[in-house]
Amino acid sequence: MASGLERTGRFVNRHPRSITSAVMLALAGFGATAFGIAPLAPDAADLPSRIVTENVTPESIDSQLEALAAHELELYRSDLTRASDTADSLLRRLNVDDAQAAGFVRSDAAARRLLAGRAGKMVQVRTGANGELEELVARYAADNTEQFATHFTRLRITRAGGKFQTSVETAPLAAQVRLGSGTIRNSLFAATDEAHIPDAVASQIAEIFATDVDFHRELRRGDSFRVIYEALTADGEPITWNQSSGRVMAAEFINNGKTYTAVWFKDASGKGGYFDMNGQSKRRSFLAAPLEFSRVTSGFAMRFHPILQTWKQHNGVDYGAPSGTPVRTVGDGTVDFAGWQNGYGNVVSIKHSNDRSTVYAHLSRVDVRRGQHVDQGMRIGAVGMTGWATGPHLHFEVKQHGMQQNPLTIAKASETLTIAPAAKPQFAQLAQGVRAQLDAAQTVAGSAMYAE
Repeated sequence: MASGLERTGRFVNRHPRSITSAVMLALAGFGATAFGIAPLAPDAADLPSRIVTENVTPESIDSQLEALAAHELELYRSDLTRASDTADSLLRRLNVDDAQAAGFVRSDAAARRLLAGRAGKMVQVRTGANGELEELVARYAADNTEQFATHFTRLRITRAGGKFQTSVETAPLAAQVRLGSGTIRNSLFAATDEAHIPDAVASQIAEIFATDVDFHRELRRGDSFRVIYEALTADGEPITWNQSSGRVMAAEFINNGKTYTAVWFKDASGKGGYFDMNGQSKRRSFLAAPLEFSRVTSGFAMRFHPILQTWKQHNGVDYGAPSGTPVRTVGDGTVDFAGWQNGYGNVVSIKHSNDRSTVYAHLSRVDVRRGQHVDQGMRIGAVGMTGWATGPHLHFEVKQHGMQQNPLTIAKASETLTIAPAAKPQFAQLAQGVRAQLDAAQTVAGSAMYAE
């Protein structure tokens, strides 16, 4: 036998057109998303195979060590700027040992922008083996407020000929599709943090399924979710400064053993919305809650907050939230009352269709007037603790024919939209691809990844 190592491999003769099962997703702007599933490959066990043996002689250890020693080492490290950062503390946290670089950041007008303004700039450095800075790139929100949602600023500091130089430019953000999943252990936001999913996406999940699940009070330990969403990126890195970025393209939420699914679909007219797998709209004429879901209200079984134990029977729902939190109307209607009303303090009452009405009490401020028409989701005031309230919260009531009703029951029973018959084949194809993508998202539980 020849000297060296013996390498043995098993080769399978595959038909050139056979490919393994894969899921492909193409994103066309912010419109409808098209999905396709590639064909399944034959079972490898049924294909002919042969054994190939080859002798391999590795290079000597000495020659490998010499090659490694001759290789110029480069180190990369990334972090976010903090409000308390100085040039020295930021570079030290990035493992940069370079007094000249720190001095340049302090003295150069363009380089000083690294620590100016809002914290949270994305910074990446490249250093040599001795810790000296070779290049620093910072990415942050565009200085021009008109470009905030579409562009970012790139600040670059490079060493050339022993001296540093800077460049500042504006570049467009790019949209990429990501998959993610997680399990509720403490709160929705804790689960999405663990999966590296932005807060904006978590809020959208709660809004999309608001008429299916009361996220303020009905979350359960062990509930889970899968999500496909857009992430705005700067040079391929998800941005951290624009919390409004990232539309959910599809999601699935399992609450107390029951599964709910939503798909973003845009019809030929360009109007988009979320629908379940049967083509039923997730948007209803009544929202389930008058407060947008947030970290503050993300918990398990949010309890009712009693006003006074000696007060009359409590026929509404109380939402604990900080004073000043925006309050929105849950449906279209006309303001019937806006002002002070004894134990309710500042209160707004709205009349809706089908002899329904809603009441929003203990407000710190009122932003509407009697007789004013309001649209679903419009801000009508802010959370407070006026009247007979022992702490800041919103007292919310839904009435039908003058009788108090469960808000979630009314929301679930309210009118919905359906997909036009002509658009159903397109939606069915989209839904099939979404199902495959959501199944793929399950394989990245507790994390997020890009969809290729």
